Amino acid sequence: MLHAIGRSNRLESLAVCALGLLLPATMAMAPESYAGGFFLTEIGTPDVGLASAGYASRAQDASTVFTNPAGMTRISGSQLLVGVQPIYGREVFTPDNRTTTSGTDGGNALVPLPGASIFYVRSITQDLKIGIGDCTYFGGALEYNLNWVGRYYLQGATILGNSILPSIAYRLNRWLSVGAGLNVMVGYLKEKVAIRNVLSASSDGQMGVKDWTVGVGGDIGVLIEPASDTRFGVQYLTPVALDFSDVPHFSGLGRVENAIFIKRGIIGSSVDLNLTVPQQLVFSAFRQVSPRLAIMADAGWQDWSEFGNPQVGVNTANPRSVTVELRYQDTFHLAVGGQYQPAARWTLSAGFAFDNSMVSSASRSVSAPVGDQYRFGTGAQYAVSDSVIAGFAYEFMWQGDLSMYQASRGPVRGTLSGQFSGVNINFFAINVIWKLGSDKP
Repeated sequence: MLHAIGRSNRLESLAVCALGLLLPATMAMAPESYAGGFFLTEIGTPDVGLASAGYASRAQDASTVFTNPAGMTRISGSQLLVGVQPIYGREVFTPDNRTTTSGTDGGNALVPLPGASIFYVRSITQDLKIGIGDCTYFGGALEYNLNWVGRYYLQGATILGNSILPSIAYRLNRWLSVGAGLNVMVGYLKEKVAIRNVLSASSDGQMGVKDWTVGVGGDIGVLIEPASDTRFGVQYLTPVALDFSDVPHFSGLGRVENAIFIKRGIIGSSVDLNLTVPQQLVFSAFRQVSPRLAIMADAGWQDWSEFGNPQVGVNTANPRSVTVELRYQDTFHLAVGGQYQPAARWTLSAGFAFDNSMVSSASRSVSAPVGDQYRFGTGAQYAVSDSVIAGFAYEFMWQGDLSMYQASRGPVRGTLSGQFSGVNINFFAINVIWKLGSDKP
């Protein structure tokens, strides 16, 4: 009798653990964690060479469609900017003796990613501008070895948000411009995790989820120019709701586990995951110190605490909906940078930025292995002609050594403990700007 009760409890524990796996741990999000979280200030534009300093006040090219739509009023005539940006980084986990699962170290989990952006501004009048852009400022990808020690927490995940940005701007008077636009975000989520076959003498199974969705937000900007050599910018990005839903795919389950999952209504049920891409507020300043030298600085905030409370629902015969508390914290951003013109056709740039981590060391996990971030950027632009400017920029982002401890969650996942060592990301940006005529006087 006691044996039967023990086995019943064990089956119940397994079912609960399996159900937990279906609440996709809020996306095993990518460690290409930009601006303190999964936010990308690097979008293939000259801002990369400034570590984003002057983000909302520089307004020197068509990328201001996104960084501050009000800045479009400073673009004379029409302009097109095209940028490409490959990304490469390093994030390798070293387990310690507190880890209870056998396996490899996972390899370099950071997936090299290509990136691209395009922005266009058109003049309707000298004071009225319209623009459109396309870029990916949110997301990234992780891919661990399938048999690594943390496979029961995560094997791989990708989350991306590509934004289409139709915008408009108007100069109200000599010193004040306003702008606004839509942020139509196409979201993509893919995640896989191993499932331990506790009751069957077989190798691991696997669960995977994948979905596309669309969310809509806003991009609002203000540009203040008290003097011809000084300007201040403010950008506010509204939150964007991404509602993912998928019927998880299972493979490799043991016969007993498969029967339990079917009985519990887990197999064939859909998982709904509603998350919020954070809102952002950036204050920015630009000063032309001399004809050759300009300096700039930023301060910003992002609402990651809201992102850390996704709404999760499991659509079974007895539907359930919960809010998962990930203990994410808001992040703050500081940046300084400068531009220097050593010759008429050349512009050199450099910048530094700091972002605090969206998770504390106690809350760090394999799905969010992030820490404080230090960015060092440099770049150059060359005026090929009066209408074409080519640019290259490089940025190095350093997070250092990140300790992690995920306590045991029963016989399925076990304890995972160790350190991500020397975490860093390299951004390489190449861009071309075409000036398509000037405003008529």
